[in-house]
Amino acid sequence: MKVFPKKLQQKLDERKANNALRQLGAQSNLVDFSSNDYLGFSKSETIFNRSHDFLINQNIQQNGSKGSRLLSGNHALYNTVENQLCEFHNSKAAIVFNSGYDANIGFFSSVAQRGDVILYDEYIHASIRDGISMSNAKAYKFKHNNLEALEKLMLRHSELVSESHQEIYVVTESVFSMDGDSPDLVAISQISKKHNAFLVVDEAHAIGVFGVRGEGIIQDLKLEATVFARIITFGKAIGCHGAAILGSEDLKQYLVNFSRSLIYTTALPPHSLAAIHTVYNDLASTKNNEKLHQNIQFFKAEIIKNKLENIFIESDSAIHCCIISGNDQVKSIAKKIQDYGYDIKPILSPTVPEGQERLRFCLHSYNSEDDISKILQLLATFVTQSC
Repeated sequence: MKVFPKKLQQKLDERKANNALRQLGAQSNLVDFSSNDYLGFSKSETIFNRSHDFLINQNIQQNGSKGSRLLSGNHALYNTVENQLCEFHNSKAAIVFNSGYDANIGFFSSVAQRGDVILYDEYIHASIRDGISMSNAKAYKFKHNNLEALEKLMLRHSELVSESHQEIYVVTESVFSMDGDSPDLVAISQISKKHNAFLVVDEAHAIGVFGVRGEGIIQDLKLEATVFARIITFGKAIGCHGAAILGSEDLKQYLVNFSRSLIYTTALPPHSLAAIHTVYNDLASTKNNEKLHQNIQFFKAEIIKNKLENIFIESDSAIHCCIISGNDQVKSIAKKIQDYGYDIKPILSPTVPEGQERLRFCLHSYNSEDDISKILQLLATFVTQSC
């Protein structure tokens, strides 16, 4: 009897040969420079207790949701949270999904129709790519954050699409997860409007980080009315679990009817919605966002102090990436820094293009200036030694 398919074994062996084999790691007590918990909410005892108290006060004492949202799982907290999201994010409607991956898969696989065109930034998240690949639309990528490339693609396809009565969707992120940079969203919204295209923006790494209350970059720029759909997630700065798509009532109704990752999955349990509700109540008053931005500015100053600016991608977000080419090289430097007590993760090819391997530094409100200084001093030392 065959033990394991030969082709699958060959793919695993190839990953091993390239030093790119992924492994599930255990949580550590190292100083956190790798998680998406930018504001420290995932570990907040206060939020945990308030979420529990909220459930008790609402007389909700159940562990699971009992089914999909269209069957038995659409408990009352969904309505509470979705109304809260609409008010907070200045949106006509909101629909909660189980994760950012589910939201992107569900949206892109169902919204764009046969004959439609999707123009997407080459660095968009894997979940968006997967959703696009499941759709019947034609998709074309444009060079990262390049407005001229987007305009050329738009001109090429807009006339053909208008003649066939199909649609164009423009897709980007407000903060890119592997670079930490942002596009010119004002210009992209203007280009989309000019060509009657629908703009879709993933704000996963901007929610909780940008805006006066952590509303995200789209709201901070007052572009809500120009965006067809915003994808927001709760597993990063919000420190919980789940995601939502913000848009019109018509879009919400469409997703309820045609988004398979919403229709055919068990709904989130009440305590997940209670945690989201609790965090959003605290976002306007928390000082964590202010401390995070102080740490971001200090980190950028320390990059310059240690003469590392030539290998870092420019970023004003909580994500800062240092390019160290080669899986072997970047893994070696990451391991050396980890040995000094800092949790930093290497990002390997094929997750990023070959030659663009990197260390990704995720900053948090709870990182100390002393730890920021030390980790960059270590990086400078090990980069110099490897040259």
